[in-house]
Amino acid sequence: MAKTTTIKHSDFVLIGGGIMSATLAILLYEKFPGKKITVIEKLPKMAEESSEAWNNAGTGHAGNCELNYTPEKNGEIDPSKALKTAEQFYNTLEFWKDCAKKGYIQNLNKCISSVPHISFVQGKKDVDFLEKRWNVLKETEFFKDMVFSKDREQIKEWIPLMMEKRSKRSSVAATYIKEGYDVNFGEIAEQIFRYLSKQPNVDLINNCSVINLQKTENKRWLSSLKGQNVGKHWKIVSNYVFIGAGGAALSLLEKSGIREARGYGGFPISGLWLRCTNPEIIEQHHAKVYGKAKKGSPPMSVPHMDTRMINGRKELLFGPYAGFTTKFLKHGSHFDLPKSVEFDNIMSLLGAGYHNLPLVGYLVKQVKLKFEDRMEMLREFYPQAKDEDWKVVVAGQRVQIIKKHKKRSGKLEFGTEIIVAKDKSIAALLGASPGASTSYSVMKEVVERCF
Repeated sequence: MAKTTTIKHSDFVLIGGGIMSATLAILLYEKFPGKKITVIEKLPKMAEESSEAWNNAGTGHAGNCELNYTPEKNGEIDPSKALKTAEQFYNTLEFWKDCAKKGYIQNLNKCISSVPHISFVQGKKDVDFLEKRWNVLKETEFFKDMVFSKDREQIKEWIPLMMEKRSKRSSVAATYIKEGYDVNFGEIAEQIFRYLSKQPNVDLINNCSVINLQKTENKRWLSSLKGQNVGKHWKIVSNYVFIGAGGAALSLLEKSGIREARGYGGFPISGLWLRCTNPEIIEQHHAKVYGKAKKGSPPMSVPHMDTRMINGRKELLFGPYAGFTTKFLKHGSHFDLPKSVEFDNIMSLLGAGYHNLPLVGYLVKQVKLKFEDRMEMLREFYPQAKDEDWKVVVAGQRVQIIKKHKKRSGKLEFGTEIIVAKDKSIAALLGASPGASTSYSVMKEVVERCF
């Protein structure tokens, strides 16, 4: 008996149910009224992977406290990344506010909380760096309200937990911005999708994976689906495809066969947090405090102690601690990494590994860390931390981009990369940081490049 294939039609297919697809869906919904939009998510609910609150730092990244955004080159501070990130974040913040006015987001206060952003350093060299950074940033519009201090009493007012019984042998300094934000990206995405689910031209499909992407003879895209909420032989024909599936984006991009995807690889890195379980301790800290990564450590190792608002409850997290798994998603498969290796990217992968041996060594050390080791790292931030007040929780999964490089076979990227086919019919988002914080700016660029 012949198998029956169900063919559906849509103008736009968006793969992945996180903050990026939610943002793009709203932009397309407004730009192309009445056009059919289909969003496909492999998990039972939208925004349960990278956008989910426990799977990211929740920082509204605006360059306020991230010291790796302002590297020192030849004795000069380069503020370009901090300035660009700030502009992108505040554009995204305005977009969220506009969504709330239009009813796309029903309760913005549940999504965004005001939390001061602080940079904290120790030792003369880092104190000098922080002061030099402040002198550059305070002259710009985005950072004009930034306050710098080396006074211990002033810093103690900002972060009392971290200054309690701290040794006075080493000099300390901090910068403080009152108007910083903690963001629940998953809640934003969920509320947007809740609105879209009620629109006649929008379909949200959960418990469903895209297992293949291919171009039809009339230059449209055929997405083959598999999952609980579709038949065994479902296919969707669309004019346009966006791949915003986090770590899974790489494999889908490879299946598309577009020339622009050649040479890209991915390196998966998992995350862990220390979560405070003592309500009295949690109440004594109200800030997102970022430190400086130790020499030789990669950018994702920047330590920070964060006040979070998750599901209406105040939380306190410290980390992140890196781990290694071959999964590309938290809810992925251990075969994700080996399956991603192909002829056109194997040299990029090998080259990136060779040129990033310190990163490999760092990950090996991180994987070997015991609870006691992680607590010792916390005590550099919070000297009085007690073991019984903290526990380890698993965070999300990230895939760092590896791409071809003209001077060597592979280069590891730590930013967000947009890949668009020559005919503009398909686009994909790879990478993470600063990711969700700049979702509107990034998706606006996708729309501009594709339409």
